[in-house]
Amino acid sequence: MKKRYFFAIGILMLLIFISIPVIHVLKTKWSEPDHKTEIPKGYTDDASQLNLTKIDTLIKVPSSKTEIENQLRQILRYAKEKKLKISIAGAQHSMGGHTIYPNGILLNMLPYKHMELDAENNILTIGSGALWEDAIEYLDKKGKSIAVMQAFSSFSVGDSISVNGHGWQKNLPPVASTVVSFTLMNHNGEIMNCSREENPELFKLVIGGYGLFGIILDVKLKVVDNTALKYRYIRLNSDNYTDYYKKFISDHPEVNLVFGRLRISDKHFLEEATINYFEKANEKPLALSVQNAKNAETKRLVFRSTVNSEYGKRLRWDLETGMNKVTKNAVYSRNELLNDHVSLIENKDPNSTDLLQEYFIPERNFNQFIKDIKPVLKSSGLDLLNITIRAVNKDEDSYMNYARENVFGFVLLFNQKKTVKQENAMKILTNQLVDITLKNEGTFYLPYRLHIDRVKMRKVYPQTDSFFVLKRTYDPLEIFDNKFYQHYK
Repeated sequence: MKKRYFFAIGILMLLIFISIPVIHVLKTKWSEPDHKTEIPKGYTDDASQLNLTKIDTLIKVPSSKTEIENQLRQILRYAKEKKLKISIAGAQHSMGGHTIYPNGILLNMLPYKHMELDAENNILTIGSGALWEDAIEYLDKKGKSIAVMQAFSSFSVGDSISVNGHGWQKNLPPVASTVVSFTLMNHNGEIMNCSREENPELFKLVIGGYGLFGIILDVKLKVVDNTALKYRYIRLNSDNYTDYYKKFISDHPEVNLVFGRLRISDKHFLEEATINYFEKANEKPLALSVQNAKNAETKRLVFRSTVNSEYGKRLRWDLETGMNKVTKNAVYSRNELLNDHVSLIENKDPNSTDLLQEYFIPERNFNQFIKDIKPVLKSSGLDLLNITIRAVNKDEDSYMNYARENVFGFVLLFNQKKTVKQENAMKILTNQLVDITLKNEGTFYLPYRLHIDRVKMRKVYPQTDSFFVLKRTYDPLEIFDNKFYQHYK
C-alpha cells in the first residue's frame, strides 16, 4: 500500500513537472490574436513594423527580362518628370526604412526570380527578386547549394547583396565574396555589367549600398555542392569561446556550418555558451523535404514563450541544450539546414515588435566585449530574446565594409513594445552598445534602426562621406533614395 502511494505521488509529481512548461508554452499560443494586422493601402512598412509610411505608388515588376527593362525605363522617366524618388524592395527585412521613401515610388522586385545554373562552372544566374528559398529548392534538384547566405531563406537575393549579408558558413566573408557579377540599371535606364573587372568601383558600391546606385537585375553567384552534414555541439563557459572555436572549428576542415549561442536568462547571464556545428558526413544528402508544420510551430511557440519571461528563457535554454544531446550526430543535408524561414520566430503580438542589432568584434576583444555589454543589457529594461555568434572573415569586396578584418558577429534580438518610451530606451541602449563596440575596435551593421547619429556613424564608417559623394556622382539627381540615405547623408 505504501509503495503504491509513493508510486502515485511520483507519477503526479512527474505530470506536474511536465505540465508546467507545456502550459507555459500554450499560454503563449492562447494569448496570440487570430488575425494579422494588414498594411493600409497606399502605405508600406518594413520588418521593424515601426516605419509605416505613405507612398505615391507601389509597382510590382514583371518576371520577364524584356518586360522589366522596358517598364523600369518608363518608371525612371516618369519619376524624373514628376520629381519623385524611387526606393527598391525585396522581402523588406531591413529595419530602418532602407526600402522606403515618403511619397515615393516603391519597386517590388519579388516577381523577378528566373534561375539558370552553369553546373560546369558552379555559377547560378538568378533574378534579384528571388528568395533564397527559391534558389535552394532549384539547386537541390541539381545537387548544388548556396555558398553564403543569411540564417533565414526568406530574404531576397537583391536584399542580401544590398546589405552585404553574411552567413553561418564556416569562416567565410560576407555574400559579396560569392558574387561573380551583376547587371545594374542606372538612373538613365542604362544596363551596366558590374564585376571585379568591369565597372569595379560600382561593383563595390552597390554591394552593401542599400539600393542607392541603381536597380540590381541579374546576379551571377558561385554555388557549392550540396552535402550531408552531421550535427555536433559544445557547451562551454563563454570566456572559453574563442579557444574552443579555434580547436574544434577553425582547425577542422570538415566543419561546414557553425553558429554560437549565448545564454540570456538572468541565471548565468552571458556566462554560458554553445557552439553548434555541422561537419561533412560520408553519406549521400537526402532530397529537400517540406518542413513539418507542427514541428515548426512548436519551435516558434517555445521561442515566443521567452518574451518577458525569465522562466521561458531558462526553459528554452534547457530544451535546446537537452535536444542538442538527443540530436547529436543527426545527419542533415546542407540545403535542409539553410532552408529555415523567418516564420520560425514570428511575433504575432500587434503591440510589440522584434528588433535586431549586430556588432562585429575582432577576436582579441571578444571576451572584453561580452564583459562590457553585460551590465548595459541588464540595466536597459528592454527584453533581450537571443544572442547568436557567427564568425565572419575579412570583406575585400564592398565599399561600406563592416568586416575589415576577421571578426565575430554578435547578433542581438530584442522584443520592444511599440511605445515612445521603449523606442527612446532602445535608442539609448543602441548608442551605448555602439560606444562599447568602438572601444573594442569593432563595427555595427547598418540595416537596422537609425538610432545612431551622423557623427558617430562616421566614427565607425570613416568612408561614409566619400561613399555619398560617389552616390551623387553615379546618381546626380538622387533618383534612388530612402530613409537611410536621408538620415545619414
